[in-house]
Amino acid sequence: MSVVSSRRFRGSTVPYGFLQSLHLAATVDQLPLDGFCIPITTSGRDVAQSLHLHPQRPGVILLRDQNFVGMISRRRFWEQMSRPYSLELFSQRPIQHLYQFIQSKPLRLPGSTLIVDAAWQALQRSPDHLYEPLIIELEPNSYRLLDIHHLLIADSYIHQLTIQLLQESSQQLAQANEKFKTLATRDGLTGISNRRQFDESLLLLWTMATDHQHPITLLLMDVDFFKAFNDHYGHLAGDDALRQVAQTIQQTVQDPNAVVARYGGEEFAVILPQCDRTLAIAIAQQIQAQITTLALPHAASPVTPHITLSMGLMTLCPCVHNTPQHLIAGADQALYHAKQQGRNRYLYKQDWV
Repeated sequence: MSVVSSRRFRGSTVPYGFLQSLHLAATVDQLPLDGFCIPITTSGRDVAQSLHLHPQRPGVILLRDQNFVGMISRRRFWEQMSRPYSLELFSQRPIQHLYQFIQSKPLRLPGSTLIVDAAWQALQRSPDHLYEPLIIELEPNSYRLLDIHHLLIADSYIHQLTIQLLQESSQQLAQANEKFKTLATRDGLTGISNRRQFDESLLLLWTMATDHQHPITLLLMDVDFFKAFNDHYGHLAGDDALRQVAQTIQQTVQDPNAVVARYGGEEFAVILPQCDRTLAIAIAQQIQAQITTLALPHAASPVTPHITLSMGLMTLCPCVHNTPQHLIAGADQALYHAKQQGRNRYLYKQDWV
């Protein structure tokens, strides 16, 4: 998505064109929707190629005789394809074989659903499904995918509009909403920043980096084989492990301007303003060293008997040719390749300007 002219709102910029038309009663059909629909007989290799060529695509809708069957998100697709022997099992076979292993009940909403209602329903899902894309039914047998990132950005923008209206009517209400906003930026399980705070911080720090021509770095990381951890130790132990990993990352990153956030279920992200490649690699090494020192047992891991992280790193100097989405896509690609190369490692995506 390219950068567009944006107006100032509450001291920060809004670099997404679709936000300009939103209002308190805006609906999800006003948001960017992806229409990647394929027959369920399509091969896994063709799906992988499309997702690779379109890094912003949230997933794929599966059809049988033009009728809706289900959805596979980008994250679940690559997670499954990165498992041992998955390429051999699913690349040449119809995508329906892969879908049988990872099918779930997605959140499906009509296009007339209010953005704030859709965001609320999306956030009520289980942690494993929290950041899965939504299926939007525009009309009978016409479906699109909505990236949860776009939904939360829009919900956050509407939330800011609401705050502004409340401030105009009552200073007391404004103060109460500021407290609520602070609480809404924390991840309930780990105590670090949540995905909403990550999205808002990235936009703000990107704007500052653009103004001052400073580099900005993103680290995306994933706890290796976390599903196997949950299956082996149970979900309560999994929650405790995520809390310890999150606090270890938070304590390792000393930069007071950095943002450490829970990006997804077992995924974490670190935004590092004014951080170049050399410093980014040093911080990634420190995080991995501290996770190793933490030594949380993981008997179900084929890598080591302790919890490990895979990381993808990306650094950009903002300019007219790139956006925050390029930064996220680059770090995501580096993370994917780190998993492909055996996990428990970091990879740095070559930066572009």
